[in-house]
Amino acid sequence: MRAIWHDIECGGYVEDLEVWRGLAHRQGGPILDVGAGTGRVTLDLARQGYAVTALDVCGELLATLRERAAGLDVTTVVADARSFELDRRFPLCLVPMQTIQLLGGAEGRGRFLDCARDHLTAGGLVAIAIADELEPFETSTATLGPLPDVQEIDGTVYSSRPTAVRITGDRFVLERRRETVTIDGRLDVEDDVIGLDRLDATTLTAEGIAHGLRADGRIEIAPTEEYVGSTVVILRG
Repeated sequence: MRAIWHDIECGGYVEDLEVWRGLAHRQGGPILDVGAGTGRVTLDLARQGYAVTALDVCGELLATLRERAAGLDVTTVVADARSFELDRRFPLCLVPMQTIQLLGGAEGRGRFLDCARDHLTAGGLVAIAIADELEPFETSTATLGPLPDVQEIDGTVYSSRPTAVRITGDRFVLERRRETVTIDGRLDVEDDVIGLDRLDATTLTAEGIAHGLRADGRIEIAPTEEYVGSTVVILRG
C-alpha cells in the first residue's frame, strides 16, 4: 500500500527530471539516488543508460522499484540516508524531492552530508532539492483547497487530497486525506501527516561547506499548478 500512495502523491512529478539528466550528462555514472522511492528518478536515468544505485529506508518501495527495473542497470539498497555504507563511489549523488528535509534537522543533515562526501569520487557532486518556502493553507467548507490526486487500480479508486500546510516552529507540517473506494463500494479514510524541516539554500550550502564539501551553484525548478517550486543546491566533493 505504501508504494501505491507514493506513486499517487509523488510519481507524477516530472519537472525536475531534466535537471537530473543534465547533471548525469555532466558527471557520468554510476549515480546514487537517495530517497529513491519507487524509482521515479532512478528509472528515468537508468533508461538513459546510466548505472544507478537506488537507496531508500523503505524496503517496500524498493521492492516495487526492483520489479520495474527489470533489465536495467539498477541496484537497490535499503538504508538510512544518515548512516549508509556502500562499497563503491559515485561521481554524482542525487537527493530529489525534499528528501533532505525529512532527516531531522541540522544534525541529521550533517550525518547525511558526511555519508555523501565519503561516497563521492574526486570532484563528484551531490545535488539536493529543497522546498524553502511552502504557502500555509487549511481547507474548510468555504475553501476546498487543492484538487486530489486520484488513481484507479484494479477497480479500486485511490484519492489523496492535500488538506493543510502549517508552519510549526522550524518545520512545515503537510496534511493529506487519503480515501480508498473498493470495487464493492467500501470507503476507507485515513489522514497522513509528514513534517519537513524548514531549510533555505544558503543554510544548506553553509552546512555542506562545514562538512567538507564545496559550493558549486544552484538550479531553480519552477512551480506548477500541482507542485511547489524547488531549489537544487549543488555541492562538490
